Amino acid sequence: MKSIIIIPTYNEKENIERLIEEIRKLNKDFHVLIIDDNSPDNTGRIADGLAKKYPEVSVIHRPGKLGLGTAYITGFKYALENNYDLVFTMDADFSHQPKYLIDLLEEAKEYGLVIGSRYIKDGGIQNWPLHRLILSQGANIYVRMVTGLPIFDSTGGFNCYRRKVLEKIDLDKIISDGYAFQIEMKYRLWKKGFSLKEVPVTFIDRTHGTSKISKRIIFQAFFLVWKLRLSLIN
Repeated sequence: MKSIIIIPTYNEKENIERLIEEIRKLNKDFHVLIIDDNSPDNTGRIADGLAKKYPEVSVIHRPGKLGLGTAYITGFKYALENNYDLVFTMDADFSHQPKYLIDLLEEAKEYGLVIGSRYIKDGGIQNWPLHRLILSQGANIYVRMVTGLPIFDSTGGFNCYRRKVLEKIDLDKIISDGYAFQIEMKYRLWKKGFSLKEVPVTFIDRTHGTSKISKRIIFQAFFLVWKLRLSLIN
């Protein structure tokens, strides 16, 4: 099946080249789409160099920091227009380890959405401070209780979507970003009756660069779940 990995970037010069090399070592014919938001550290220029070096790598440049959610929407539309069967999403900072792409790929043969899950048996998180771990675990419990979404890791961004799933979603109606984007996509697919499968992954906090999490993203996710519960999002 024709597969593409969408990797949004903003100031990931320490990671992006190493990540592409690790993905290539898997020997699974993955294509990669890097979506760079005009990184001031020249990540975009490094990505262009990788695209010239490797035909399976493509790059989209955006004019500024427009948000994770819109980056993924851009990538989804690109994948549909170019007839990809499987669409993976992952971070550029090695918190999502490339080796788990194989597990997601295997399960995607049977499920509409495969989720790399930190919060099921054999999954986990390394190197997070206690307050961030509590925040993340609490957020996922909160989402499950309010919306009924029957998964344990609704905020994670390491996922694989089948083409038929993305074709049924009006991508222009997605309104959220960051954690909230991940929740909204999973919720929409669940409500449409698509099958969701969690596979265990170990999330490792970044060693290079800085986290993109913000209070705005956290608050957006908090209020989103009630909009979903009250059917204020269609």
